[in-house]
Amino acid sequence: MHIPRIFVLFCVQLVLALALPSLAGAGLPRAASVPGGVALVYLGPVSARLPRAWLGEQQVLVAAEGGQWVAVVGLALDTHPGAHELRVDEAGVTRSVRFSVKPKDYPEQRITLKDNSKVQLSTSDLERVEGEIATIQRLKRHWREADDTDTGFLLPTTGRLTGRFGLRRFFNGEARAPHAGFDIAAARGTPVRANAHGIVLAADDYFFNGRSVFVDHGNGLISLYCHLERIDVQPGEPVSKGQRIGLSGMSGRATGPHLHWSVVLNGAMVDPELFVAAPGKSR
Repeated sequence: MHIPRIFVLFCVQLVLALALPSLAGAGLPRAASVPGGVALVYLGPVSARLPRAWLGEQQVLVAAEGGQWVAVVGLALDTHPGAHELRVDEAGVTRSVRFSVKPKDYPEQRITLKDNSKVQLSTSDLERVEGEIATIQRLKRHWREADDTDTGFLLPTTGRLTGRFGLRRFFNGEARAPHAGFDIAAARGTPVRANAHGIVLAADDYFFNGRSVFVDHGNGLISLYCHLERIDVQPGEPVSKGQRIGLSGMSGRATGPHLHWSVVLNGAMVDPELFVAAPGKSR
């Protein structure tokens, strides 16, 4: 009996898709090819070898989804709208794959701080902040190969959403960097849990972020939990999805107790809500 070649190819691709690990354990994040969002760039049918992809010099996560290789690309808030391209290496063959980024306008948020020293920094505080910024930039670019990256996140705590991602912020009337995460108004001492399994990359006390924990989920996907009252984990410690990593508070620059939650993808701070399947049901 003659079996059509196209049917054979389909079966091979299906077997490969089932046999190879999908790096997105609970489905890919929602696509939003805008500054601060996530672009899903399809690279072609699943083959026996995982392709590698880079945006500029930063490697990006590649997952198997629906029989296709998909690059899951984080777009920084300062990404220019228009055409962009990935450099893709598959079995030693390099090619470029183009994708587009659309513009997006974010609203403004004006915050008044009673402690003006958190806005107008002293020389010593400025030196500390500059050192911490360099450390955080290095942590954001961290890369660890993994075959079990889970991009289906849990909300890390309970409470009212008080500050959305991307807000253009003004502290005491002075423009500052956009809000690169979102805030959950959790009472002091509320448990904060890992949104997915991973390894604690860093746990420290920062001038602006206060007591903070970075969790590395593999392949350039990192979550950050800020303004904690207490940290319950140590760098290098593996954590499971939903495990308590600390308690919410208002350490660092904060106007009240809350959790600031950020997600980093290939070095870019992106909207955490894109990784939560149904965020409205859990708030």
